[in-house]
Amino acid sequence: MLPLEDTRVTFPAGGLTADGEVLAVVPLDDLGPGGLLGFVTDVSPFHPVDHGWPDQGPDRGVVSISGVTVEVVDVVLGATDGHNLLIATNIPVRRGEPGWAFVVVHVIGADQVRPEVGERVQLAVDAAHRDALGRGHTACHIAALALNAALADRWRKPVPVDGLGHPNFDQLALANSRIRPDGATDVYRLGKSLRKKGFDSADLPLAELTAAVNARLAGWVAAGATISIEADGPGLTDRRTWVCTLPDGQERILCGGTHPTSLAGIESIGVELTLDDAELVMQTSVARRVPAPPADVSSAASRPA
Repeated sequence: MLPLEDTRVTFPAGGLTADGEVLAVVPLDDLGPGGLLGFVTDVSPFHPVDHGWPDQGPDRGVVSISGVTVEVVDVVLGATDGHNLLIATNIPVRRGEPGWAFVVVHVIGADQVRPEVGERVQLAVDAAHRDALGRGHTACHIAALALNAALADRWRKPVPVDGLGHPNFDQLALANSRIRPDGATDVYRLGKSLRKKGFDSADLPLAELTAAVNARLAGWVAAGATISIEADGPGLTDRRTWVCTLPDGQERILCGGTHPTSLAGIESIGVELTLDDAELVMQTSVARRVPAPPADVSSAASRPA
């Protein structure tokens, strides 16, 4: 019998480790031609990739099974009605569907030590990879806000605005988003539907727009920002909201990804804008702030007064 409750997840609050009870172990033929095994625990720190909107990829990490450390090669979203475990694009129901649970499926090689139902295992996420993805995801959101501001005068009709009061181009035009370590790629569709909403996409001055976005981003990074995740509950499908307080105001975005708690560890965020047919592509990159080396206390103490 498979679980009928969502996995409790700790990644929204930054959790990197968990001691979990194994609830199910299943072969994962859907992910490839054999050789993979998936297991579900009652609690997990791992962020899975959601194939419905796969903007942020899975965490990396390991699991300790009976004292043996095993690499977690993938982490995917699963759904179960108590009898079958479905993953990826095979999930036939929406989150919150009565009689279904959504779970974190940890994927390991089938030739590794096999966890047993009822056994307790120790899960640990790769902190450096998580941090890099979080910086990329937050930069993606903040760059979108700066892009909204830069394009504000291109609208000829009233449309919904973002938390900073600018027409929400990102919300209305986003076709695809992919988060990578310390960066992101966002694709916006500039087609007939957007023009009907009142957006003027003719002769976009890409160099000017890029400069405007980067200037605003530089000001925001210099001023700093606090970031938090508000969660309605501990379950995998409980609604979570990214909250960022910038000098221009506060933005709240529904988001299931991982993020830093501030911009303190970021030196700069920059974008490049290009046009590809009827699509505007924004490449966002993050430069990490490198900590200053510690002072040489022994040398300082040996200097003459």
